[in-house]
Amino acid sequence: MIEFKGEIFYWRGPAPYLFVAIPEEPSRDIKAISALVTYGWGVIPVHVRIGKTEWKTSLFPKNGRYLVPIKIIVQKAENLEVGDKVTIKLEVG
Repeated sequence: MIEFKGEIFYWRGPAPYLFVAIPEEPSRDIKAISALVTYGWGVIPVHVRIGKTEWKTSLFPKNGRYLVPIKIIVQKAENLEVGDKVTIKLEVG
């Protein structure tokens, strides 16, 4: 289980989403096991929790770190928006 705090930001990317960047050290740890858990394009499946809301998603690699997409259903359930600081718990796989 990885736990960290981060700020929600908007990234237009291939699809417009809100994300939180995983800090450098946990990103390195995830990268070290990425070949064992990825299902292609460097995308890593994870189980995530913010507050009382849990969901499954995939991490996206970007600039040596990974991004956690914050789904719209999670944004609504936890009343989240750009600039909010959140604590994220995630489990790889």
